[in-house]
Amino acid sequence: MAIQWFPGHMNKARNEIKEIMPQMDVIIEVLDARIPYSSENPMVSALRGDKPVIKILNKADLADPDLTQQWMQYFEQDSGVKAIAFGHDKAAEVHKINELCKKLAPHKVGADKQLKAMIMGIPNVGKSTLINILAGRIVAKTGNEPAVTKAQQRIKLDDGIMLYDTPGMLWPKVENENSGYRLAATGAIRDTAIEYEEVASYTAEYLIQAYPELLKARYKIVELPEHDWEFMEMAGKKRGCIRGGNQIDTHKMSEILINELRDAIIGRITMETPQMREEEEVMVAQLREAAEAKKAAKEDEKKQRRARARKNRR
Repeated sequence: MAIQWFPGHMNKARNEIKEIMPQMDVIIEVLDARIPYSSENPMVSALRGDKPVIKILNKADLADPDLTQQWMQYFEQDSGVKAIAFGHDKAAEVHKINELCKKLAPHKVGADKQLKAMIMGIPNVGKSTLINILAGRIVAKTGNEPAVTKAQQRIKLDDGIMLYDTPGMLWPKVENENSGYRLAATGAIRDTAIEYEEVASYTAEYLIQAYPELLKARYKIVELPEHDWEFMEMAGKKRGCIRGGNQIDTHKMSEILINELRDAIIGRITMETPQMREEEEVMVAQLREAAEAKKAAKEDEKKQRRARARKNRR
């Protein structure tokens, strides 16, 4: 599933970020702890240069705690990167983010100095809620719909930190099909832009392999089937998702599965691992190379046709 969802305000924000990035001392990237790889914006690594980055694995209270720990260790292998897990259960620890900012930019700490930090994150990652906690007041509009924040704003925090907020945005094209499904499953993309049954099918296939016991317990299934479509039918029957002719309403069951995943009713689930990231990065690079080779071959073919046409006109 190729995702291309890039409203106009996101394009404007991307250009603004490019312009002010050089002035920043620290970049704060808010990730969804359930999809730390798929919720990373490639633009951050492309634009930050050697600026230090704090990766906040937000919504950690909804994610698998063991995998959250693995992801934090994985990210911190990169120089200049610090990772911290955050969720509603850790709101009292928000001061750690300020402390990390000062630790990463010590030259901007002290009287008459101002540390500039830019906070970035994909839609619906919980960035606005986090900002309100950091500021100790309501300064950012929150909501469960993606792309609530539409304009850049500056927020003065304690400890001489100026926080530059940016709209939640995806990049123009999500190349990794797996990431597209995970972004849809966790709510980073508007539901009107996704096919529920496709996303639920992908999700079920992953959960059968990664979290079989949680599925069994939630949907009261003694023995899980091998295939996602069989699971959707079994779970749909258990939940009474029946339509005319005693057929299973798989669309209704798809909505139930996705909503219960998002609300952590099934359990604390992470939909990707560091190993999956490594494997999928290789796959994406291969697809990109193949696409570039195909494009180059087409251009070469066009040149040859034009050359033949010129020759024939002589």
